Amino acid sequence: MWNYEKYTAPHKEGAYTYYSRNNGLQNQFVIYRQKSNGDPEIFLDPNKFSSDGTTSLGEMEFTKDGSKVAYSISEGGSDWRKVIVLDAETKEIIGDTLKDIKFSGLSWQANEGFYYSSYDKPKGSELSAKTDHHKLYFHKLGTKQTEDKVIFGSDIVRRYVGGTVTEDGRYLVVTASVSTTGNELYIKDLKKPGSKFTVIVANFDNDHSVLDNDGSKLYILTNLNAPKKRVVSVDAEKPGVENWVDLIPETENVLEAAAGSGYIFAHYMIDAISKVKQYDRNGTLIRDIILPGIGTAAGFGAKRKDKEVYFSFTNYVTPATIYKLDPKTGNSEVYKKPVVAFNGDDYQSVQIFYNSKDGTRIPMIITSRKGAQLNGKNPTILYGYGGFNISETPGFSIPVALWLETGGIYAVANIRGGGEYGEKWHLAGTKMHKQNVFDDFIAAGEYLIEKKYTSSDFLAIRGGSNGGLLVGAVMTQRPDLMKVALPAVGVMDMLRYHTFTAGAGWAFDFGTSEDSKEMFEYIYKYSPVQNVKEGIKYPATLITTGDHDDRVVPAHSFKFASQLQDKQAGNNPVLIRIETNAGHGAGTPVSKSIEQYTDLFSFTLYNMGIKKLN
Repeated sequence: MWNYEKYTAPHKEGAYTYYSRNNGLQNQFVIYRQKSNGDPEIFLDPNKFSSDGTTSLGEMEFTKDGSKVAYSISEGGSDWRKVIVLDAETKEIIGDTLKDIKFSGLSWQANEGFYYSSYDKPKGSELSAKTDHHKLYFHKLGTKQTEDKVIFGSDIVRRYVGGTVTEDGRYLVVTASVSTTGNELYIKDLKKPGSKFTVIVANFDNDHSVLDNDGSKLYILTNLNAPKKRVVSVDAEKPGVENWVDLIPETENVLEAAAGSGYIFAHYMIDAISKVKQYDRNGTLIRDIILPGIGTAAGFGAKRKDKEVYFSFTNYVTPATIYKLDPKTGNSEVYKKPVVAFNGDDYQSVQIFYNSKDGTRIPMIITSRKGAQLNGKNPTILYGYGGFNISETPGFSIPVALWLETGGIYAVANIRGGGEYGEKWHLAGTKMHKQNVFDDFIAAGEYLIEKKYTSSDFLAIRGGSNGGLLVGAVMTQRPDLMKVALPAVGVMDMLRYHTFTAGAGWAFDFGTSEDSKEMFEYIYKYSPVQNVKEGIKYPATLITTGDHDDRVVPAHSFKFASQLQDKQAGNNPVLIRIETNAGHGAGTPVSKSIEQYTDLFSFTLYNMGIKKLN
């Protein structure tokens, strides 16, 4: 089922059009390019970075004229990257390979060099030691990395710093934050030699990003005084918030936005479903973009001069299809449609709403084979995340499609802590409200059982990272609810998460055990490692992690597995699966992904007593 051609949307750089393609089972996507009338050629093949496919391509950024490109690579799944610069025409390496770069974009200043971000090298293990002083650097071509200048962050501690040059090359835009929510915003006029940074926002109370600019006119996406976000405009000479003017005002639906071909595309989320509107630079509505169905649209970003805009559309039963949009007429056509050994017409996704413990109305999308009998015996995976303002929107997944083909049901609950309904929804699942997230997920499982989609004997719960915490907390609070638990790369020791790598940056969502006696006690009540009890029959559990995970260090999973294996009262197995040369998930080779899902689904079905598939 995995073996089908996959493409990404094309983008023009200089005389070439670039795109990524995977012929089906290649471990990593290959970068191709072609001239308007020429044949495609391989530009960069990450499958040749390492023999086992565990070195992957990260960021990739071209100069405005397309003559040079900088790209980052991750080895063994680590968040620490190396950056290599190529002459795009000859594909020859230019200058030094930059090392020890983490959580970084790449942005060129003309053809002179580029901006990147990284931390001071930690003392101790690079895979686990604390990193919390992020800085923005400028690398000038032809010089050594040791000569790179700190542009922002040398005298203040910021955990996440990013720098981007506007498309016209005029401004350097810097965002700086101490956590995953809220950022300062600065600009620097690169056309004025020796100019200082101008402060736009000097606090961490809200989220802001510069979408684009027309000369000195800036377009900013923000949730300041707009929990569901708005687009404002302001003159860069006087960019303070008191001068912001609404361009696309806040509505009742969560907004994201992209600039493309001289327009602004407003992407609204309505109960986790996409709706897209096209505006001009004055905030005048041009049209609603016609989408091919109910699901998730993504993309719409393009250069100012591009005459077409690309976007993708997907849902749980529709593989991601790429569309080409003419922004002048609003007409779109299929650009690339995958051919998959899966008939989505045989399946259906239904959105329902259920009440959580405190009465809050929560959406959930349940996908199953059409005509499935609701007899309580369907093997069902309930998936959730519930954190960091991240929204779970419908999208096609090969493993999920395979699960459906086995006769399984797949349910995704849009629980609090996510971004489905804006910042208020997010805040309702943070700090001293974190239990809401677990209550929402428990109520989702109870709904599936009550409506006889499944029963406790055939229910599995799954989530990764913050979602791994979700699974760990729910299975320790309600071990009777499910038969199988599948926590992946989870944050399991909530008392100490902030002492490893970039963990302190998650404190906005979690709080820390050092904040106060009340916060310590609240976290202690749900922290999975501390809440495994003697004499309890826990579900069959397969914990997954990677030995190079330097975001949520594998010690979290090791501790949780140890506690469960020591205290498990029943006969349900507790196993831990530790992938080698793999990290938090990004860049995982296809071969390893197939092996992992084979183990996950086999473990799940076996422990549900299912020996024969439908």
